[in-house]
Amino acid sequence: MPSPADRSPPILLRVAVLFLLLSTASAWKKDEFRNCDQSPFCKRARGRKPHSIPSLSAADVSLSDGAVSARLLPSQPLRQNTAGDDPEADRDPSRILLLRLSVYQGGVLRLQIDEDPSAPRRRFQVPDVLLPDLDDHRLWLPRLSSPAAGSSSSFYLADGFEAVLIHDPFEIQVRRKGSAEPVLSLNSLGLFDFEQLMVKKNDGEDWEERFRGHTDTRPHGPQSISFDVSFHGADFVYGIPEHASSSLALRPTSGPDVEHSEPYRLFNLDVFEYLADSPFGLYGSIPFMLSHGARSSSGFFWLNAAEMQIDVLAPGWDDSASPAKGRIDTLWMSEAGVVDAFFFVGPDPKDVLRQYIGITGTPAMPQEFAVAYHQCRWNYRDEEDVAAVDAAFDEHDIPYDVLWLDIEHTDGKRYFTWDRVLFPNPKEMQGKLAAKGRHMVTIVDPHIKRDDSFYIYKEASEKGYYVKDAMGKDFDGWCWPGSSSYPDVLNPEIREWWAEKFSFQSYVGSTPSLYIWNDMNEPSVFNGPEITMPRDAIHYGDVEHREVHNAYGYYFHMATSNGLLKRGNGMDRPFVLSRAFFAGSQRYGTVWTGDNSANWDQLRASVPMILTLGLTGLSFSGADVGGFFGNPEPELLVRWYQLGAYYPFFRAHAHQDTKRREPWLFGEHNTALIREAVHVRYSLLPYYYTLFREASVSGIPVMRPLWLEFPADKETYNTGEAFMVGPSLLVQGIYEKRQKSVSVYLPMGQSWYNMRNGAAYTGGISHKLEVSEDSIPSFQKAGTIVPRKDRFRRSSTQMVNDPYTLVIALNGSLAAEGELYVDDGKSYDFEQGAYIHRRFIFADCKLTSIDVRPAKIGGKFSSDCVIERIILLGLPSGAKKAVIEPGNREADVELGPLTLRGGSSLVAVTVRKPNVRIADDWTLRIL
Repeated sequence: MPSPADRSPPILLRVAVLFLLLSTASAWKKDEFRNCDQSPFCKRARGRKPHSIPSLSAADVSLSDGAVSARLLPSQPLRQNTAGDDPEADRDPSRILLLRLSVYQGGVLRLQIDEDPSAPRRRFQVPDVLLPDLDDHRLWLPRLSSPAAGSSSSFYLADGFEAVLIHDPFEIQVRRKGSAEPVLSLNSLGLFDFEQLMVKKNDGEDWEERFRGHTDTRPHGPQSISFDVSFHGADFVYGIPEHASSSLALRPTSGPDVEHSEPYRLFNLDVFEYLADSPFGLYGSIPFMLSHGARSSSGFFWLNAAEMQIDVLAPGWDDSASPAKGRIDTLWMSEAGVVDAFFFVGPDPKDVLRQYIGITGTPAMPQEFAVAYHQCRWNYRDEEDVAAVDAAFDEHDIPYDVLWLDIEHTDGKRYFTWDRVLFPNPKEMQGKLAAKGRHMVTIVDPHIKRDDSFYIYKEASEKGYYVKDAMGKDFDGWCWPGSSSYPDVLNPEIREWWAEKFSFQSYVGSTPSLYIWNDMNEPSVFNGPEITMPRDAIHYGDVEHREVHNAYGYYFHMATSNGLLKRGNGMDRPFVLSRAFFAGSQRYGTVWTGDNSANWDQLRASVPMILTLGLTGLSFSGADVGGFFGNPEPELLVRWYQLGAYYPFFRAHAHQDTKRREPWLFGEHNTALIREAVHVRYSLLPYYYTLFREASVSGIPVMRPLWLEFPADKETYNTGEAFMVGPSLLVQGIYEKRQKSVSVYLPMGQSWYNMRNGAAYTGGISHKLEVSEDSIPSFQKAGTIVPRKDRFRRSSTQMVNDPYTLVIALNGSLAAEGELYVDDGKSYDFEQGAYIHRRFIFADCKLTSIDVRPAKIGGKFSSDCVIERIILLGLPSGAKKAVIEPGNREADVELGPLTLRGGSSLVAVTVRKPNVRIADDWTLRIL
């Protein structure tokens, strides 16, 4: 066993690393990161006026292989920006651009534009993001329709929709059939620009870019792409995470009445203590935007992993035309890549989400334990600390399912290892947690300590598996271990190698109850430009890092998830949390909003951030409860637990420099309030798990904006402080210190029931409610049925055989519906039909349980769990008994509390111990 000194970096190295860490771990410094004016491609594109650059025209438009093909030719000679930021520098020679338009089932139009094969180098097209069977869903276009003048070509897109290619100047429109008004359009403002790759003619050409002492060689010259996209019939646009904002709807960033603002930046970065309201790019990037308005919804996605900047343009930005009512113009700018873009016609918002998920994949179905509460800190000190924290949860009657270990558990920041002094018996430690049905998560980051005695570093070095620098050597960057190399996970062979490292033989000390956390995978490089990898670093296939940057963390997440899948021989579902993400990350696991801070503004911002992630595929997401940085006052911590209990991913986490903040450290009263919040989550686990099943099939997120459930209610369009959990529950956070009251808008169309006391409220108006310290406002929509489990155990795995409660909130017709999904909670057997899926329908004073599994599906899953209580809200008094069929059994009916704990009014009609099995067909009639 090496001495502690042997396990530490040399003293000078440690001092250097400490200096770097202190400089990056301090509050966010604006000047450490580029703004648009410091990014020549963004500055050029943003400085253009509509129709101010030479236009392109579509020539030789024809059908080829069932898709539309054309050549894009300059109406005038193109200009090439050889000086880097001079918009007037000549582009010579210009080459033809090739265009292809394809149509996919469900209302999806794909636009691809690339240089022709004569280009000196092939531009990077992002692999492994679109579903591999996507082309199986492509429609074969039989014909093109063109007017006599030949000025445009149109073709079928979906029932009620058509796509139109306008030839000169080139423009794409998606229209309703028979209408001249578009739903979506590209290049209607004439801002399409495509900088073509070049070869240096002489050594005097300077294509380099410099920022804060770093030089980007840009060996292939400027290669940016920009264009405008317009959303017609839109009141608001949403999406394009990740940025921190208190607004769910994207605010205008340019145009009349807009103060100087940066575009929304998509560039994965390690940002410490990020601002709570900023368009600045954070840890992940999904270039997907969706619009919603009273008339329809639509969406646009650009598959491009290079840095992207996106402007939302205020009405009147185009001063050459009158502002178009109900239209939102946007400007999309990327440093590199190709045009591989998708238009989604909707017309309903859930249709847009299904269309996007149809090309990037549905969210992975999590194991059931992962939906419960997680306890994390940087760092639990040693095995004794782990045992003490675990025991204290039991002592204070607070359930939890997962305990996390950060980087300090390793041997000198060498991942896949354990500190042999602090964690000498990792299997025994995990076994003690597993005996209570609990799990552990350890961190594995992409930076590999450059140490020839470290077997992973040595093996990858010998195989040539690291990202290279611009000179062709293994890239050397600084992160937590000091000098580090980074596996080139763009390479499928290297991803396969990485996955093997999670085997029990390779990851010594790991067990089947251990899962993984990928952090710092933007990638974070402390001494790199903008704390990340240089753009001219080289990946597999001679791809520059600038071209793949936003997807690096995606490939790392993919490889880790596949490693856990292989570890379990494909039997158990992986759980992997990733900080960085890209389109398609939902297929591989969970994400969170990164290094937030313990303040009320960050609590408020967490809701639109998580809602935006859900709208862009990442349904399983959350924010660090309590805030990662800083020390939350008890009131803030309690309010954060009360809100976080409704996040899809529910985890408390804190920086190592913060005071310990386990739930029992703030006095008995606050402990009771936190315990109650955690109990709320555990009681709702059956409902959450059912929603995760829905998300895994349809892509509809667990946590939803109000307008997703109430698309016709305009009052919901710009609401980011309240949200829906599934179709049934509405939650309003409390975001101010010592707040005494809150105004809650309850959407129209139904009445609502307070989840604490059963009181009924009218929909379609705002209600001013007194705020109590024991909960935040939460409501169940009339006409819904929510399944619960009300017996609290140490962990969710110990609740498996517990009975259920159904809470039935009746609407004006005394009717309601809801669903319950149950499987074994861990394996993939559900894919073969081994699950229970019931629909509960209450009408005419009769509750019916119906099997909604497909009739011919195979697989079996059984459960002896029963329903022990049925609570009815809104049922007129006078019920005497309940009769259950088959069997003609009777059950008692009485007035009873809505919850098993205090604070509930006696307003509910309760059927006691009907004891009907969840797996069976049955009816229960109220008499």
